[in-house]
Amino acid sequence: MDDKVVAVTGGFGILGRAVVKELAEARARVVAIDIAETSTVDGAALELGGVDGSHPSEAEAAVAAILEKFGRLDALVNIAGGFRWETVADGAIETWDWLYQTNVRTAVVMSKAVTEHLPAHGAAIVIVGAAATARAAVGMGAYTAAKSGVARLTEALADEFKDRGIRVNAVLPSIIDTPANRSDMPKADFDRWVSPEALAKVVAFLISDDSAAITGALIPVTGGI
Repeated sequence: MDDKVVAVTGGFGILGRAVVKELAEARARVVAIDIAETSTVDGAALELGGVDGSHPSEAEAAVAAILEKFGRLDALVNIAGGFRWETVADGAIETWDWLYQTNVRTAVVMSKAVTEHLPAHGAAIVIVGAAATARAAVGMGAYTAAKSGVARLTEALADEFKDRGIRVNAVLPSIIDTPANRSDMPKADFDRWVSPEALAKVVAFLISDDSAAITGALIPVTGGI
């Protein structure tokens, strides 16, 4: 992965930081992009804060900044997303809009912003979906619908870009072991959850040339669940 330039949305978050670190250790030049204004991300060659990836103008400005600094862009990791647990009966319809915008629209807009700049062969896009897309449960309707959209987007992009040699894949984690999830589910068996570091290794593999034969895949990363 020497000298590949990789943009990571949601790069200031728990998973984003793990992915940035993993890619940097593989000698990629990593750009951490996030809606948060400022942060310090270990391993990032460039940090772009205050970027709402659901807005085309902001996504395009971020890509322009990357090209200005590095002169190229080889891959995109779409981590930016969100979660809310609400029942359909008691929840707000605005939750459906927010989860769509945060999870699906951001991935669409960022993917559109980078594709014309990616090289014709060897480029990759990885999107973080969710294992929950397999079946919705109570309180998970809006989130599962949004992440199902991410899965279909992945398949559509992979088919659209296959003749250009741009690979598009998604990872589908179960519960990621984060402080927020531990706080929300204190009685859970944390050892069965997926660590950010373990998921980052799968993402790095899908960016690397070792996965050159894989595109359009929805890869479950579910740990012991």
